[in-house]
Amino acid sequence: MSRDETGAERYTVRSVLNDPTAEEPKRKKSPATPLEQAKKWATDYLKRPHSEKELRDRLAQKGCAQEDIETVCALCLDYGFLDDAEYAGMIVRHYAAGGYGPGRIKTELNRRGIPKELWDAALLELPEGTESIDRLLAARLRGRDASDRKEREKAAAALFRKGYSWEDIRAALRRYGCGDE
Repeated sequence: MSRDETGAERYTVRSVLNDPTAEEPKRKKSPATPLEQAKKWATDYLKRPHSEKELRDRLAQKGCAQEDIETVCALCLDYGFLDDAEYAGMIVRHYAAGGYGPGRIKTELNRRGIPKELWDAALLELPEGTESIDRLLAARLRGRDASDRKEREKAAAALFRKGYSWEDIRAALRRYGCGDE
């Protein structure tokens, strides 16, 4: 223990560790049961949205028993901490804002463990029209010779990697005036 310039007592790490008479700082009580520990891990993990499958995988990775995982997931569902439909919509909006197409978004929904029966409702949140693919194509071909076959192929490949179908890419190339590729 030391004193600051006003004379008040101040604890430091060194003073507490070296002085056997110093009060020990309060420690967080560790959970008493495996279920309580699973609840704590779930609480920490759900500080940001996740799917039910992601939570189950995380708790299994931490070594929780299957019955504890079931109990925690049921509690989280009951209290609304887990909502796969809402989470799917969030994923669709996020990836659509990043310029990704339906194919890439479906891959991401699958990767995150969203049930396929929720995909259609979530994909309704995709913006309608061809504005997004046209904007991406224009950005990709900006300053390049659009009549050059290699440049068109590179642009088409980039759009395909973004998750757009070949039919949508061909239509966008036609709208851009690149011919029928």
